[in-house]
Amino acid sequence: MKKKISASLLIVTFILSAVSHFAGWDPTVQFALSAISVIFVAGFLGKATESVSHYAGQRLGGFLNATFGNAAELIIAFFLVKEGLFDMVKASLTGSIIGNLLLVLGLSIFAGGLKFKVQNFNVSLAGMNGSLMIVAVIALFIPAVFLNTHSITPTDTKLLSLVVAGILIVAYIAWLIFSMITHKKYLADVTVDSAEELPNEHAPEWSKGKSIMYLILATVMVAFVSEWLVGTLEVFTTRFGLSELFVGAFLVAIIGNAAEHSAAIMLAMKNKIGASVEIAVGSSLQIALFVAPVLVFVSYFNGNTMDIVFSTIELVAISVAVFIAKSITQDGSTNWYEGLLLLVVYIILGVSFFLV
Repeated sequence: MKKKISASLLIVTFILSAVSHFAGWDPTVQFALSAISVIFVAGFLGKATESVSHYAGQRLGGFLNATFGNAAELIIAFFLVKEGLFDMVKASLTGSIIGNLLLVLGLSIFAGGLKFKVQNFNVSLAGMNGSLMIVAVIALFIPAVFLNTHSITPTDTKLLSLVVAGILIVAYIAWLIFSMITHKKYLADVTVDSAEELPNEHAPEWSKGKSIMYLILATVMVAFVSEWLVGTLEVFTTRFGLSELFVGAFLVAIIGNAAEHSAAIMLAMKNKIGASVEIAVGSSLQIALFVAPVLVFVSYFNGNTMDIVFSTIELVAISVAVFIAKSITQDGSTNWYEGLLLLVVYIILGVSFFLV
């Protein structure tokens, strides 16, 4: 019964969002309907990804969850780049990074910790994730520092952004090779690695073929709804007097992170905290090391290069999120109170961004 209701809501909200867009309804109504639709479609995407992940195994499954969980953010950001809304793009990227490290990871650890007193995962993986997060912060800091100290010109900054973007993409591809191929066993989770090893774990309701088909369908639906949502952002932001920073970093990021929320929390409550960390931290790393650099190249080929210079507020927010997330995950064990600490930091940042 619940499944039928969820499917019906998914279809109804998607159709209403489409009708509001093509019929030219009030922009605020369009924004609300598109935002609701994105949440339902992202949930559908998360369920399809989790189903595919069941057949792929936990390590690859975590990567797939992070990748397709970022589909909404990537597609939304792509349309923002096409519109030339670079400040909102950077704000949404900032929101995605801190949202995954603080909100998604925090909720996962908190929910899992309420059910299991202590949850453990691979310490080596935690260490590697921490190092990669620091590299991401360094890569975002350097162009901003050089531009703001007037050491280089804005034109040179765009060139530096392209170079840094290219290096980060290479580093991310190397990380995939390291974690998925050459050191796969070294980074294997200390908890159970497959659903079959859990006596109470149910097999997914969809077959492998149907799971892949639904995954593709959900991604296409996300693309359409994201475009409709982006088309209303400027009017919505102006009408309610909200800053682009807050809308991009929190509203858009929370809407786009719906898939990660559901998948990561459900896995943590099944004592698969390693997979939850893989989704949350892996998703943040993917945003910083791959999505942001790809968007720089997309803007370049679109004729107007977006630099990779983030504002001081955004850099501070990302650095704070990386610092607390690394501190909490570096020992390879978690409890509900550590999850609460992540959520506290997220709320502090949220209130601060709202007042900007």
